Amino acid sequence: MEELLIESTRLKAAEVELIYKSRVKVADRFVIASSKDAYRLLSGTWNKDTIEMREELKVVFLNRAGHVLGIMTNSTGGIDATTVEIRHIFAAALKAHACSIIISHNHPSGALKPSRADDMMTEGIKQAGEILNIKLLDHLIVTTDGYFSYGDEGLIWPLFCSFHTQ
Repeated sequence: MEELLIESTRLKAAEVELIYKSRVKVADRFVIASSKDAYRLLSGTWNKDTIEMREELKVVFLNRAGHVLGIMTNSTGGIDATTVEIRHIFAAALKAHACSIIISHNHPSGALKPSRADDMMTEGIKQAGEILNIKLLDHLIVTTDGYFSYGDEGLIWPLFCSFHTQ
């Protein structure tokens, strides 16, 4: 009898539930049509007291029409790096039913030029999104003085494509 009890304990598993709840009406959601729109939205999400102290990566989730479904801080790091959790990005994107994403991170140094690590991260996220049919529209590097857009520089897609073309 005791042996059966132990066996049934091993067969237990947690229930997984996927829920996305938005308290914002579709008509009230911010629409992103350009890197400037994305920067305008994202620049308000950084803490002005720490933007030059530690690096953070944020993700904007969008529906097919470019409406913002939500923003998530993916990771917070140190003065010159942060660990990117690609699985976490796409788990949240799938949960929000996002059709596309925009990633953004800050450079505490104030440099707007992307590093080789930034390029590799961008490519990894782009490839993961392609598998899941979730398009990486842009990657913004944000500083207190402005931003750099991979999309505007043609570094994500070979030809300019509209944010809303899927």
